[in-house]
Amino acid sequence: MSKSIQRSVRGLIGAVICLGLWQLADQLHWVDPTFIPGPVEIGRRVWQLFGTAEFRVDFVATLLAWLIAILSATVVAVPLGLLLGSMPVLRGALSAVVDMLRPIPTVTLIPLVLTAFGDGAQIKIILAAFASIWPILFNVIYGLREVDPLFVDTARAFRAGRLRTALSVRLPYIAPFALTGIRMSAAISLVVVVSTEFINNAGIGFGSYVVLNGEQTGDTPMVIGGVVIAGILGCLVNGLLQGAQNRWFSWATEGA
Repeated sequence: MSKSIQRSVRGLIGAVICLGLWQLADQLHWVDPTFIPGPVEIGRRVWQLFGTAEFRVDFVATLLAWLIAILSATVVAVPLGLLLGSMPVLRGALSAVVDMLRPIPTVTLIPLVLTAFGDGAQIKIILAAFASIWPILFNVIYGLREVDPLFVDTARAFRAGRLRTALSVRLPYIAPFALTGIRMSAAISLVVVVSTEFINNAGIGFGSYVVLNGEQTGDTPMVIGGVVIAGILGCLVNGLLQGAQNRWFSWATEGA
């Protein structure tokens, strides 16, 4: 049995034990089910949610916003990372700007984005893309620092120009680093999209649906079910990207 399968089995066993203890606490009334319902009740509520056409539409809207945001961040961050990583002078000139923008909490930008772009799905996409750029950008820059100089010198010896060297040597080498950044950004992007839906609950998305139909009506199982759905979605996305990384770049993840 491979190490990855062993880790998955151990994680599954741990999850089952935690859910069992949670359900036991609910059955024995160690916690108030009004505020913390058991996993069986939450699972039943989640099943009911996916049986509702309105919720399915909102769920798909959240997925599309997340996908657009992560693709947009990748399209911007990878070329920018290649540029900054290949040109130390430019990286030094922009370091102050990057250091100023990176730590800004995404939610504090909601009023600015609302003012500039109006109310709609574009708000969560822009905010999620902004938050997702940084892990990809810095992973690409770090990957460029790890490129073996011998590969670059060999390409130059064959009279390869800057562009061809970047495409044939640097880009393939940094691909595992870029995918690691994308995997990190995928989780961040999902958090920002759902959080924006929670805060700006006038838009479409399953976060807005949960707030409007769960929190305001006191339906605690629905609210917790929304959190569970977001968590499961995040685990699935991370698992798929981790599997792709292990499959496509096993030489880079060997021993990890």
